[in-house]
Amino acid sequence: MTPEDRAATARWIQAIQRADGSIPWDDNGHLDPWNHVEAAMGLDAAGCHPAAAAALRWLAGRQRPDGSFATAYQDGVVTDPHGDSNYTAYLAVGLRHHLRHTGNLALARELWPTVRAAMAFVLDLQAPDGTIGWHRRPDGSTCALALRAGCASIHHALHCAIALGHRLGAPTADWSAAASRLRTALLDATLFLPKPHSMDWYYPVLGGAVTESAALSWLQADWHRFVEPGLGVRCVHDQPWVTGGETAELALTLAVLGDSARAGALLADLAALRCPDGGYWTGYQFANRVRWPEERTTWTAGAVLLATAAQAGDRATLGTFAPVPAEKETS
Repeated sequence: MTPEDRAATARWIQAIQRADGSIPWDDNGHLDPWNHVEAAMGLDAAGCHPAAAAALRWLAGRQRPDGSFATAYQDGVVTDPHGDSNYTAYLAVGLRHHLRHTGNLALARELWPTVRAAMAFVLDLQAPDGTIGWHRRPDGSTCALALRAGCASIHHALHCAIALGHRLGAPTADWSAAASRLRTALLDATLFLPKPHSMDWYYPVLGGAVTESAALSWLQADWHRFVEPGLGVRCVHDQPWVTGGETAELALTLAVLGDSARAGALLADLAALRCPDGGYWTGYQFANRVRWPEERTTWTAGAVLLATAAQAGDRATLGTFAPVPAEKETS
């Protein structure tokens, strides 16, 4: 991606972003907190820091008394009130990424109480086996089902929250212990229901649970199931459908691991999903040779910007996603 292409993609996201800072999936207005943060991180990676800060502040302003965010919003109105653990945790990743890019300690201090309350909500859902339940229902009951990709993303978010706490001089020792238990759980496949999704394959690496030489071996084991040469990454291994978000995230994973050749090849595959205005189609059904679904999403564009930045050696993005070696898990 050229600098001009990167700027066009950032402008496209900002054209979707609302005046209040929120970033819906597309012009139809649906928003979930995780993808909202992913799009904001893409803006930071492209140098659009005020827009990214506005997005982080918007989400912080929607925190509920129990520390969670709603699962979905439409034009600022809650449409799914469940408190998703992964969605709630991801603000910590966005804030750390923003801080690494800008050094904006004032914003980090402003949003630190939000991150702290979010992590308290998330860790209240951690089971004795280390996994973290999917969500809390509006009636206060808990869905204890643990999702592997979601737990891997939470593992990453916990380490980002710990790093923020260290920078701000706030104690986070209990979070380190929780992250260690979660990492142990993520390495035990028996604790999660088997799913066909590529995210369950690469997220334990992207989320920092599988590190160093083991990470490349982990990815190699199922590479043939999910990577379609010349097209990108399948969303699920049993369907002829590649998606821009998964392709970009795997490219990001590889760039962080230093596998520049394969990261670059995946980024080249994304050109087929790019539109002249800088947006990206969500996916391509290659058996029927059609784009599907007929949508262009801000989180896909955000993931492309993150992967592109990492591949180009952007220290802030690489540092945010750098895996934590096992021996440093509780340091």
